[in-house]
Amino acid sequence: MNKEIKCYGCGAIIQNENEKLIGYVPKTAMNSDMILCKRCFQLKNYHKLQETSMTKDDFLNILQTIGEKDCLVVYIIDLFDFNGSMIQGLMRHISYNDVLVLANKRDLLPKSVKERKLEHWVRRQLKDEGLKPVDVMITSGKKNLNLDKIYDAIHEYRKGRDVYVVGVTNVGKSTFINALLKHYAQVEEKNLITVSEFPGTTLNFIEIPLDETSTLYDTPGIINSHQMTHMIHTKDIKTIIPQGELRPHVFQLNSDQTLYISGLARVDFVKGTQANFITYFSKNVKIHRTKTEKADDLYNRHIALQYEIKGIDDIKQMKTYFYHMDEGKWDIVISGLGFITMSSKGGDIEVKAPPHVSIYIREALI
Repeated sequence: MNKEIKCYGCGAIIQNENEKLIGYVPKTAMNSDMILCKRCFQLKNYHKLQETSMTKDDFLNILQTIGEKDCLVVYIIDLFDFNGSMIQGLMRHISYNDVLVLANKRDLLPKSVKERKLEHWVRRQLKDEGLKPVDVMITSGKKNLNLDKIYDAIHEYRKGRDVYVVGVTNVGKSTFINALLKHYAQVEEKNLITVSEFPGTTLNFIEIPLDETSTLYDTPGIINSHQMTHMIHTKDIKTIIPQGELRPHVFQLNSDQTLYISGLARVDFVKGTQANFITYFSKNVKIHRTKTEKADDLYNRHIALQYEIKGIDDIKQMKTYFYHMDEGKWDIVISGLGFITMSSKGGDIEVKAPPHVSIYIREALI
């Protein structure tokens, strides 16, 4: 082919030679102005994932090219998995270009939580990470929350420059961009970029003209392999990612009691006076309380096991984290799965999770 053509769904360069490589389109399907590769076609129409050979380093190399530009970077972070959706060393990768932070998936958090409180919380977390954005805005790509304000802010802060939208997989970058396309460019549903819960859906830069001289680029999601979604089978990913507002469930635990999170992780209350453990997970994820002395046997008999974890069939294969919790409210975050708010006078806990899944203790979000 003489002219390089990109899939409008994922940005992959179109090719007709090898069906197993990204960007494949049969020659018979090349008679369209907007071409969708086979992988995106199957994702959109059959919810079927074709694996790619791209690695985390490939995605980081694509991100690194942004550092060669003078641009505005729109950095999308997932409020549901804030810590797990941070890109380590982002400012170094993008050569300290201006950054507008969008805290996405506001729709998943209880409506009772004030937007201003969320914004202040996000700013404190970013400050701890050494990141100084030009602004922080709360949004929901699904609900078009603050879309007009964000649209105006992008035009204000870009100062005529190109815009690059960055984030890890599943933070909602493509959903957000599609909301912009539908709202401001009247793009038809069939011509929107590909959206799915599978990591690595966008494979290259997708170019969207802003005006005669500037472009908005959707970039590939950086793969964070420490999220739970990488430890379970693809058929289960959608069930552990919440699709609507999280409903908190309160469990009162005494010392030597345990909470199982669908067998994907567990929290043992090792020592302390009675405490409240408030869980925030997808409604499909079942929480089971038991005595700690029975917990190992319970797991190994698969009573508490709802999902199969790749490479793990015995509780001893889980990694154990020990934390002393000070008095107050703290979140125990299991990256890519959800979080538990512990409200107590203090105490000791142990968290068991698959070895590559990150666990964070942070200031309570709610």
